[in-house]
Amino acid sequence: MIFLVVLAFGRGYSLDVATNKNFLAFRVSPDLRSEIIEIAESEARSISQICELLLSEGVEVYRKEGPRFIQRLVAKQKSRAK
Repeated sequence: MIFLVVLAFGRGYSLDVATNKNFLAFRVSPDLRSEIIEIAESEARSISQICELLLSEGVEVYRKEGPRFIQRLVAKQKSRAK
């Protein structure tokens, strides 16, 4: 990673991070967010690192199992909601 610090308007700094990664944002429930934060703290990693690891593993399983994987997840989520 390359970090560039730029003086902005003579008062303070703006930090710009040059990486080869894109930004992705989405909403999660407060409970899920708390669990992700707990995992990140227990693993001494950032929330972003944990989310990327979990998403990468999910994508890998989806590549192997295809739509069955999503169907199983949706069914599991529905059973929890009851």
